[in-house]
Amino acid sequence: MDNPKYARRVMLLVFCLSLFNYIDRQVLYAVFPLIKADLHLSDAKLGFLASSFMLVYMCFAPFVGYFGDRVRRPLIIGVSAIFWSVSTLFSGLVKNYGQLLATRSAVGIGEAGYGTVCPSFLAEWFPTERRARVMALYALAIPAGSAVGYLLGGFLGQHFGWRNAFFIVAVPGMLLGVIALFLRETPEKLQRAEHISFGGYKALLKNRTFLLICLAQSIGTFSVGGLAAWMPSYFVRAFGVSVGKAGFLFGAVTVVAGLLGNFAGGWAADWLHKRTKRAYFVVGYMSFFLSIPFGVSAIFTDDLNTCLAMIFFAEFFIFAYSGPYHAAIVETVPVTMRSMAFALDIFIIHALGDAVSPFLLGVVSDSAGLPVAIFIAMIYLLAGGVISILAGEAYKKDFHAA
Repeated sequence: MDNPKYARRVMLLVFCLSLFNYIDRQVLYAVFPLIKADLHLSDAKLGFLASSFMLVYMCFAPFVGYFGDRVRRPLIIGVSAIFWSVSTLFSGLVKNYGQLLATRSAVGIGEAGYGTVCPSFLAEWFPTERRARVMALYALAIPAGSAVGYLLGGFLGQHFGWRNAFFIVAVPGMLLGVIALFLRETPEKLQRAEHISFGGYKALLKNRTFLLICLAQSIGTFSVGGLAAWMPSYFVRAFGVSVGKAGFLFGAVTVVAGLLGNFAGGWAADWLHKRTKRAYFVVGYMSFFLSIPFGVSAIFTDDLNTCLAMIFFAEFFIFAYSGPYHAAIVETVPVTMRSMAFALDIFIIHALGDAVSPFLLGVVSDSAGLPVAIFIAMIYLLAGGVISILAGEAYKKDFHAA
């Protein structure tokens, strides 16, 4: 872009916002055992706390996507961050399960506004040849924020109570949201003044490459959502570690695996893109297939260190597709529809992914045990690899790629 210094500042702020997006989201999972004991909840009810967030998140996204292509995206980003942070704070004030369900659902409203418009806003500040790496850095906030959420949630929950954990992590998002209100819109967006009607979603539904990308992501999201919700509890139950240690271990593994996996996927996609236009999809299906044996191995060991190593490699490969698939959406959708595209992407990946996986895996855990539930989440990744191959073939035909 013509202003690389400003683009880097946007990248820094967006990354920090994304970090607290996932901290506020994932801190809930770290304190699952404490909430379960305090409010006397079943695993199914615990899982539905996560699912309710995702249901609201995915349903609200299409409406934000429509306005995101019509108004200043920094306004939506800032207001959304403030809203989800305030909702997180109120999660610590609840008195019963119903109130907690309501506050966690409200977090979904704020995060839907942010997640819908932010990827395209960030990508447009950088040239095409760097977007996979930029989107990989953006996606890095998923494991990094999740890890910090586990670490802070486990530590604060164990030492100060689960309510105080929500209070503390809510504050930075409010401050960052205020700063985001003053960001500029991208030159690419300002040069394209035309607006697409709400019916533009029909055009996206006819873009088969885009739809296959969304379906592949939904499978990865199902499995990642299942791991995020239940692996700390698995460590507590299978290895007898404390809540704080379980959050620390899974958080540490997640942030390192996510850091390396995201950068490896983004770098590999940009490097391979010089040789084949289907680079995003090659990295995608390889990430799915390579993650499965490690994830399955993690639940067939009685040794904690071996389990952690297997989870590390499983997450390393799972996270590798994030940057390439964000870049693929930007590449296959016109600038005037990108907020709508990411809104529909959010709806699909969460409707078929982590909106249902924490609850469904909780139901399986209640009836067959938590190891069986995690095994199902990992085997399901096979379908993600197959759909990624189909997405690459559709891209070749529809966009005349080599």
